[in-house]
Amino acid sequence: MNTREIKIGSLVLGGGNPVRVQSMTNTDTRDAEKTIEQILSLEEAGCEIVRSAVPDEKAAEAVKKIKDAVHIPFVADIHFDYRLAIKAIEAGADCVRINPGNLGGAEKTRLVAEAAKAYGAAIRVGVNAGSLEKRLLEEKGVCAESLARSALINARILEDMGFYNFKVSLKASSVPMTVKAYGLFAEENDSPLHIGVTEAGTNFAGTIKSSVGIGALLAMGIGDTLRVSLTGDPADEVRVGWQILSSLELRRRGPEIISCPTCGRTEIDLINLAEAVEKRLSRSKALISVAVMGCPVNGPGEAREADYGIAGGRGLGIIFRKGAIIKKVREENLLAEFMEILEKDGII
Repeated sequence: MNTREIKIGSLVLGGGNPVRVQSMTNTDTRDAEKTIEQILSLEEAGCEIVRSAVPDEKAAEAVKKIKDAVHIPFVADIHFDYRLAIKAIEAGADCVRINPGNLGGAEKTRLVAEAAKAYGAAIRVGVNAGSLEKRLLEEKGVCAESLARSALINARILEDMGFYNFKVSLKASSVPMTVKAYGLFAEENDSPLHIGVTEAGTNFAGTIKSSVGIGALLAMGIGDTLRVSLTGDPADEVRVGWQILSSLELRRRGPEIISCPTCGRTEIDLINLAEAVEKRLSRSKALISVAVMGCPVNGPGEAREADYGIAGGRGLGIIFRKGAIIKKVREENLLAEFMEILEKDGII
């Protein structure tokens, strides 16, 4: 769906620009050094926008030091106290996330917007099913319509004061509710949308839940930035986010690994081989496809179609490059030989 363009730091979002991958630190923001260290690690993993919690004045004071040390747009996450949003903006935050359900009303939203306008910062109106405005809860309860209504009301507050440098999110832990809420909002407003499923869960369950919800929205044409919310290492959120974009052929970052699910025909240790290849290629930014296949049914064909590939047999493997067989290798030497080829070709 066509959204208007906004600017967060050096990035232009919306209006058909690439969907950006975002994450959130889980360090104590008051500890600037640890927060900086984690953000730099997230940058290495491919994070393009980062958000950190700002729960008090000490955290707000740390924003300047953090912002000066990192290279991607920094978003300050604000709840309850609008003054912290203003302090974060004054300290150099590229964007502040405010929660309409607990910020304290329209006038405080306007004060934050005035500061954002003065300093060239952006705002994310972050509506959350767990903290909707009391009036909306009394009218319809927690539902997609309430989420959309909250977002539309608060978007109008900013638009009425001539402030348009904002994006919107409408998150719930329910995938159907989240998808419906975004759809309702997108029908009525052209604000860029930050998408995700909140409180999605641990790495296993959260990855599945987020992939279903975010993937459904992206397939509908909804989404300008995304965050995969996982209980764990934020770098995993980034990796999953990129994989979702790659699966939908929207964006790529690094090699695409194609591997078969294994079956009774597999005659090499394909599981460990595929995991080892994926790990070795995890830092590569080469936009190539690599097939790791375990049997003669589909294996040679898939490996031949990929940029690089292995097709396993009985204790052996055939290595392909651009459809041509390079060599036949014993299983125990297969990984080392394959990595040597990729290294010589500048892939790793």
